[in-house]
Amino acid sequence: MSFQVNFTVDQIRTIMDKKANIRNMSVIAHVDHGKSTLTDSLVSKAGIIASSRAGETRFTDTRKDEQERCITIKSTAISLYYELTENDQAFIKQGRDGAGFLINLIDSPGHVDFSSEVTAALRVTDGALVVVDCVSGVCVQTETVLRQAICERIKPVLMMNKMDRALLELQIQPEDLYQTFQRIIENINVIICTYEEQDSPMGSIMVDPICGTVGFGSGLHGWAFTLKQFAELYAAKFAAKGQVKLTPAAHCKKVESVMKKMWGDMFYDADTGKFLKNCEGAGGKMLPRSFVALILDPIYKVFTAIMNFDKEETDKLIKKLEIKLDSEDKEKEGKPLLKAVMRRWLPAGEALLQMIAIHLPSPVTAQKYRCEMIYEGPPDDEAALGIKNCDPKGPLMMYISKMVPTNDKGRFYAFGRVFSGIVSTGLKVRIMGPNYVPGKKEDLYMKPIQRTVLMMGRYTEAIEDVPCGNIVGLVGVDQYLVKTGTITTFEQAHNMKVMKFSVSPVVRIAVEAKNPADLPKLVEGLKRLSKSDPMVQCIIEESGEHIIAGAGELHLEICLKDLEEDHAGIPITKSDPVVSYRETVSADSSVMCLSKSPNKHNRLFMRARPFDEGLAEDIEKGEVVPRQDLKTRARYLADKYDWDVGEARKIWCFGPDGTGPNLLVDVTKGVQYLNEIKDSVVAGFQWAAKEGVLCEENMRAIRFDIHDVALHTDAIHRGGGQIIPTARRVLYACELTAEPKLMEPVYLVEIQVPQCAMGGIYGVLTRRRGHVIDEFQVPGTPMQIIKAHLPVMESFGFTADLRSATSGQAFPQCVFDHWQVLPGNPMELTSKPGIVVTDTRKRKGLKEGIPALDNYLDKL
Repeated sequence: MSFQVNFTVDQIRTIMDKKANIRNMSVIAHVDHGKSTLTDSLVSKAGIIASSRAGETRFTDTRKDEQERCITIKSTAISLYYELTENDQAFIKQGRDGAGFLINLIDSPGHVDFSSEVTAALRVTDGALVVVDCVSGVCVQTETVLRQAICERIKPVLMMNKMDRALLELQIQPEDLYQTFQRIIENINVIICTYEEQDSPMGSIMVDPICGTVGFGSGLHGWAFTLKQFAELYAAKFAAKGQVKLTPAAHCKKVESVMKKMWGDMFYDADTGKFLKNCEGAGGKMLPRSFVALILDPIYKVFTAIMNFDKEETDKLIKKLEIKLDSEDKEKEGKPLLKAVMRRWLPAGEALLQMIAIHLPSPVTAQKYRCEMIYEGPPDDEAALGIKNCDPKGPLMMYISKMVPTNDKGRFYAFGRVFSGIVSTGLKVRIMGPNYVPGKKEDLYMKPIQRTVLMMGRYTEAIEDVPCGNIVGLVGVDQYLVKTGTITTFEQAHNMKVMKFSVSPVVRIAVEAKNPADLPKLVEGLKRLSKSDPMVQCIIEESGEHIIAGAGELHLEICLKDLEEDHAGIPITKSDPVVSYRETVSADSSVMCLSKSPNKHNRLFMRARPFDEGLAEDIEKGEVVPRQDLKTRARYLADKYDWDVGEARKIWCFGPDGTGPNLLVDVTKGVQYLNEIKDSVVAGFQWAAKEGVLCEENMRAIRFDIHDVALHTDAIHRGGGQIIPTARRVLYACELTAEPKLMEPVYLVEIQVPQCAMGGIYGVLTRRRGHVIDEFQVPGTPMQIIKAHLPVMESFGFTADLRSATSGQAFPQCVFDHWQVLPGNPMELTSKPGIVVTDTRKRKGLKEGIPALDNYLDKL
């Protein structure tokens, strides 16, 4: 099998036009399951790094802190060129165009704090390599990233990593190892079934070793296989002497039939060379499972011989397997020799690149069913047809999913994917930000593209133009976009849908420049920081504080380090991390609230009440959204939450920001001039929902009903200046009369810990108001997994506390899970929520104490 070590940019450009031979894929997994290490094998296969260093280089960890901490922080893209033999091409069930394949691979982080990087990577790819550590099994983050992938209609293939640990450290027996694999595959398929759409246009996306969509191996040692590799080996062995050479199609058929016998309840009788369905052979002899006999046995033999330093047996095996070692490898013994032998016999790059090229969809296949998920416009306009057909002659449609910092300080490559048309240097395009509305002028720029570049890990290569189906970086677009956006040449184009993140920025930190003269640099640095990370939010509070909001402690730590060293380049001081809260109500308003306008000519009557259980989550998940068809929404609310259909149709708006989980509902009967003040009342509602009365935090899960309005007959006396502040006052009065409460964010914590160190965990959780919801043992290992809910405000220093209580053996992962009411009355200064309100008001520079109801409630 020949492959070029250094393929040229021209070669890559040529193959970019063969869109049936492009594979855009991301590597996704739980933290520490070995994504970057595994990616090395693929990169070395394409000749970019030496194969002897694969697994240690972590080529895609391009930042210094990534190398030091041994975790991936930013997702990194790299393009690989790979050629399939004629026989292998026969396995591809979709269109193909020649032997050369272009694989655009994105290595993504596994740590939950950076899962927004995973979302950005998934949007621009069509397939995903899900990596699972076969010792720890499926973990919380595996489920999160897999769920994200399925929601974006991305096809998964599975890789069971760290097999070397199962054989060397845990010394699992072959049959038990098979059962472990079987269980992990089942768990993955259960997750896929749970989130898969009914009658999905993708067809079934479950993973199955018999189809060749599951790989096994060790990224660190650089070896891997799918059933296909072994089936080809045995098909050649079983072939009769003097048999005519098979055509690729016949070869494919034969290998597929052997693969079917190598998994599941099939047993191999070595005496007769037959496969049987039951484990009893002739004369009651117990037969081994065919996967164990034909695949695991040879691997175990190699491991045993080399690790027992049995020179004779080792040489015999190397000869039998026809492995060619070079002179320096022949001198090695023990683990280094094992690595060299396994890497030659079952090269990981070969197995994985084959699996990717054969089973993951090309842009031609994928864009047909992904178009409706990613394009907001009508399904039959020019842009949608261009995306569906992946048409290079169509209008340019490109989605920018993130900004990548360049070596030139303060400038970014806009990184994204061309879905239709061709993007080229100098092309004049429409740059549409996420708030662009077709036909309007806001958030729209007409500018030429300065340069198009190919992203290659830590390097970039200039390229003249890039056709649809490919991933590309653009220079000169970064001034007009903050984080994401759509780039097009089609005037009536709508936006590509904004990505949904699985985490939310609930932890905040206030920063200021140590030297006040550096303030402009800090402001500039914050702008750059918010560009460089898909998730982070940089906010300026009314009190003049600069706030950075992130997903968790680690996320904020990395953001601050980047801010100090790269983006602003000045020393900064930071506050302790603070948590954002939400304000809510727990009962219906006790009185009908009335507020009069400043000129005393208009009156608004309203009441507040809490949401039904689950409705706020439905709004956040997108089940109930502002843009929905009125009938659909009304029917949903009536069926699920017993709303009155008439009221459900008269939802004026969602808030804050027009999409949040609070509702303003019109329940009036025959009121004059009501529609004329609708915009003003909505503006007042958005203002109030963004800054509640308790401590100016967002409101959540409150429904405000407009019961009556009395308006002046003359339009000039009921303008925005009269109505907006009045609406805000009456909403505050409603909140204060409806037993207000504070809500706090809660993490779902998953802790992996050996049984012997369990004792310390419960103590730490109890001290921090956490409670355990589930615990189970990982079969075949001494590890326990504990799942618990932990309030975010209690999570600072939790990891360190846990490590010291279990002498470093516990490994926690925190994912934002839900909001819960903080018990106690915020009006009482000594209660827990009361203290939070006082602290928050002090921090934001507001007046002491919650304002009195009389400030907002007027008498008739």
